Amino acid sequence: MTQTIQILGQNFILHPSGTLYWKEQATVLISDVHLGKISHFRKFGAAVPQKAIYKNFDLLDATIGFFNPKVVCFLGDLFHSSLNREWELFEKWIGNSDFKYILVRGNHDIISPQRYERIGIQVVSELTSERFLLTHHPEERKGYFNFSGHIHPAIKLRGKGKQSLRLPCFFKTQDQLILPAFGKFTGTHTMKKKETDEVFAIADNSILKI
Repeated sequence: MTQTIQILGQNFILHPSGTLYWKEQATVLISDVHLGKISHFRKFGAAVPQKAIYKNFDLLDATIGFFNPKVVCFLGDLFHSSLNREWELFEKWIGNSDFKYILVRGNHDIISPQRYERIGIQVVSELTSERFLLTHHPEERKGYFNFSGHIHPAIKLRGKGKQSLRLPCFFKTQDQLILPAFGKFTGTHTMKKKETDEVFAIADNSILKI
């Protein structure tokens, strides 16, 4: 179940995969996929099943297919490390679609921009459209509302007893929305919510406003 919010007169749909759809721009925003991380872990002996490599691609297909956008914009950390086997899978995946792809570079995006551009992905350090600023690291800039990633935000919920539950979330402040990590082997950072903040947690394939 998705949830629609309005920001500066524009409509955005929050999806349980952690992606955000900008209706007026027909653009899907995806942050922190971290492709290649599973292969990196396996190379150094981590007990991660090989089939997990394909799960990110399946989820990307399902999410992008749900919205059928014109543009797919990755908000950084698309690929976790240097080139490995997952890059070949990524090239094939890109070759099977005809969307416009943009990568806003993140701190893990160390692969040469020329490699991305050769397969049809535009690489930028940031992107502005109307009064919106798209970056990897959260940024405050006067006159702009910022969409970003990097933090891998989560919120901790506490029950009446001592039980607690931590859920990935979209974390919205007055001038900023931080997307959750799309990749499933990325970890999370627990955020502290202020009264003016809005939190949209992901649970049981639904978006829950906290």
